[in-house]
Amino acid sequence: MCGRYTLLADELEILTTFDLDQEAIENYEPSYNIAPGQRILAIIHDGKQKRAGLLRWGLIPRWAKDERIGYKMINARSETAHQKPSFKQLLMQKRCMIIADSFYEWKKTENGKQPQRIQIKDRKLFAFAGLWDKWGYGDDELFTCTILTKAANKYVEAIHHRMPIILPVEKEDAWIKPTKQKPEDTQRFLQSLQEEALKSYAVQQYVNSAKHNDEQCIQPITSA
Repeated sequence: MCGRYTLLADELEILTTFDLDQEAIENYEPSYNIAPGQRILAIIHDGKQKRAGLLRWGLIPRWAKDERIGYKMINARSETAHQKPSFKQLLMQKRCMIIADSFYEWKKTENGKQPQRIQIKDRKLFAFAGLWDKWGYGDDELFTCTILTKAANKYVEAIHHRMPIILPVEKEDAWIKPTKQKPEDTQRFLQSLQEEALKSYAVQQYVNSAKHNDEQCIQPITSA
């Protein structure tokens, strides 16, 4: 799964990296410890252009009566998403990119679970493949999202058995293009993505608490 990640870049770097034609990203703030339930940075295509904005992490399907379901839907398994009512329609036309520069996973050790920060070796910013939806119930209206995951590759499986799907640069625009696609075709697209080399290092247990959001979250553990 993917349950925590970071995004430390400033607005200009994000706008430039993802070729966005907008002057600013409303209410954007960098974060050392992004957690479910928070508003996170995503990019969609509105049919005319790409747009960056904030979505709440934890998908609330449009048919849901209780927004608390979102805390159970922070991730969607890419292998079966095309078969699930909650995700099938979203795969067709509500795809998004969720922007990050690293993600955390917890490795089981003899001394308990050790948090690891995982990054791409050859670039700083990247995008998770995501899905989004608009939910309204009574007077409430929310735009929410989920991160698509897959079985861990050879590098990540030493840390955890699942990992988020990271979009190669050349496939980002194809993922969010506004044309309607069959869910099965979208699944095949995800399965065809080439993987990039990763790197990781152990960080302190400090990051375990979502209340902690400062540079200490990403400080490496150094041997004495």
